[in-house]
Amino acid sequence: MLFEQSQHSKDLLDRLRQFMKEKVYPLEKEFESFTDENHWVVFPQMESLKSQAKEAGLWNLFLPKDYGHLSPGLTNLEYAFLAEEMGRVLWASEIFNCSAPDTGNMEVLAKYGSEEQKEKWLGPLMEGKIRSAFLMTEPDVASSDATNIETQIQKEGEDYIVSGRKWWSTGAMHPDCKLYILMGKTNPAADKYVQQSMILIPRDTKGVKIVRPLKAYGTIDSPAGHAEILLDQVRVPKQNMILGEGRGFEIAQGRLGPGRIHHCMRLIGVAQRALELMCSRVTERETFGQKLARQSSIRIDIARSRVEIEQARLLTLSAAKAIDEKGIKGAKDLIAMIKIVCPSMACKVVDRAIQAFGGMGVCQDTPLAGFWIYGRSLRLADGPDEVHMYQLGRNTIKQWSK
Repeated sequence: MLFEQSQHSKDLLDRLRQFMKEKVYPLEKEFESFTDENHWVVFPQMESLKSQAKEAGLWNLFLPKDYGHLSPGLTNLEYAFLAEEMGRVLWASEIFNCSAPDTGNMEVLAKYGSEEQKEKWLGPLMEGKIRSAFLMTEPDVASSDATNIETQIQKEGEDYIVSGRKWWSTGAMHPDCKLYILMGKTNPAADKYVQQSMILIPRDTKGVKIVRPLKAYGTIDSPAGHAEILLDQVRVPKQNMILGEGRGFEIAQGRLGPGRIHHCMRLIGVAQRALELMCSRVTERETFGQKLARQSSIRIDIARSRVEIEQARLLTLSAAKAIDEKGIKGAKDLIAMIKIVCPSMACKVVDRAIQAFGGMGVCQDTPLAGFWIYGRSLRLADGPDEVHMYQLGRNTIKQWSK
């Protein structure tokens, strides 16, 4: 088979589907209602769900097998199937300790962190005792080009002083967020790809100020949220530097590649569920004397959606397999392709489902509005469409002009 799974992977997927069916879907509306009224409070049943996930062996599923004892023994390809299943409910991945940005931050620490950093931060993150945020994007520059980043990280004795302003720091509003991984400049005079560094900043460090939570399309996205953060002469010890000065780009590439697979597979789960909801809806509603399911325009929308979902799924699985076989560098073009394709595909499929639901599709009675916001936001997160197209076009010209 082109995308072969081990028996271990299949067993995990079966258990995950059963867990979602029995424990997650029944709580979906209760979760939404609770977070609407309690923005920065954790859903009361979340800890119980996490404990049950641990007991079921559905915990920290995301690290591939080359991470040894930290991994559940899956390849990137095998985890992709699990990520799609989790994506069917927007908040479900947290139950299994597989939600962004924690997964990316844990991978950074596992791959590049010192033993001291792993003991202090990776352990609690993998146990689900704390959460984290990733501080890269800035309000005053186009941060999709990381060479634009202005936040300064300056050496002073045995410490670093960090000053700057970040925003769209996802997860920073979560009450359990205790750690920021920040990308800033340590040497603005160096070559543009070795100016940047990544450093660990505990949330409660003096000089860290959350300016405000940011709304995404009018929603607060609680309890994780997205924050604008001011860093005013924030002092952290030199041992908080990850890997070394000037290694920020290197770390970012290692962090973002697998994370984009996770995002895209979750988007495919979003689109697949939207399609299923649409199919159920059109068999129940009538217009002009017949079921919506008999309308040719509806059938065309459903057929087109199914085709687009399957195309995106196969492309993303190909990218995951390429990472397993060739590494992130060898898979870079496929990773760019899925980041271009999957968010736009999900937006289109969800939009068709919303249209079939009518007024119900844009209110809280279905997850569709949240699905659309998620997909549209990811056309910007981890680099906008245009950046990936620019790079993919450049690489394609290089390849075929020879």
